Amino acid sequence: MSLGPLMVDLRADSLSAQEKRLLLEPSVGGVILFSRNFTSVESLTNLVSEIHALRHPRLLVAVDQEGGCVQRFRRGFTQLPAIQGLGKIHDTDSKRACALAEITGWLMAAELRSVGIDFSFAPVLDLNCGVSWVIGERAFHKDPEIVAALATYYIRGMRRAGMQAVGKHFPGHGGVAADSHVDRPVDTRSYQDLLLQDILPFRRLINQSIAGIMSAHVIYEKIDEEVATYSKKWLHTVLREQLDFKGAVFSDDLSMKAADCSDEYPVRTRKALQAGCDMVLICNDSEQAVQVAEQLRSQDSPASQIRLARMHGGKHSIPYKELRVSDEWQSAVLQVESYLDQSDSDLLI
Repeated sequence: MSLGPLMVDLRADSLSAQEKRLLLEPSVGGVILFSRNFTSVESLTNLVSEIHALRHPRLLVAVDQEGGCVQRFRRGFTQLPAIQGLGKIHDTDSKRACALAEITGWLMAAELRSVGIDFSFAPVLDLNCGVSWVIGERAFHKDPEIVAALATYYIRGMRRAGMQAVGKHFPGHGGVAADSHVDRPVDTRSYQDLLLQDILPFRRLINQSIAGIMSAHVIYEKIDEEVATYSKKWLHTVLREQLDFKGAVFSDDLSMKAADCSDEYPVRTRKALQAGCDMVLICNDSEQAVQVAEQLRSQDSPASQIRLARMHGGKHSIPYKELRVSDEWQSAVLQVESYLDQSDSDLLI
């Protein structure tokens, strides 16, 4: 059985019989976990193991574990600073910031891999232009060169821990004020402006073979009337052809307001796949996820299968208990906590 193009969520910290049936649908290829799926490290490890045991190749298991305000698992995991803290350090000490970025990427990834999670949707490659509150502290910096540099080291750390990265949100969410969860953002800038600013970090990381990219639910009206997730111009012409991206393209959650091109989720799903997504996310609406899974054909593109298979976590991850007594983990925690305190104090000013 191949990996289907649909990623779904779960209601609790264990699988129901209905959810098991859903995950066995050929059209399903992955599961995204949220805070509601976490009650303890042990239960999380068991849940991930159960998901992986359902099929071969095993389903992808993902989470949003960026740090700061977006960290789904907390108790039993290191509290990760918002990555804007690294950008602030870079303003005065670029060498230290890059070293901390690699350590933070490793720590985030190593902890998730220790419980079996394949990957986190990270890092954010958007620019903090001071416009988008929903991006804000989730971005490294406003300068695209600094974002690219810090993301390079962050991803280097992730890879060292056995995890591939997913840069988001292509081609850039930082230039719009509206939140795509509840509104439909429109960016009025020209393609040339986007290319020189927001797209630059994506281009740099593509040149370094980043494995995954998530699309933005944003309309860039001077380029296309569709949100980027539904746009062949963005996902095929620009991302695949012009930027030569070889990795997996993930949609953002199709239940978000900005993705509301139709009340019918199978229509949304088909539009995203036809535009160039390899895998689409449907979250917080289990009835719609079931409907899509039953109507959607499994992915039959060999290229897409190769891209998605690359997202599986490395085989040599350190188990949770062993990780937490290792010198590398303890050193990483101390270094990350040192700028967590600094970052928090800066945010209070």
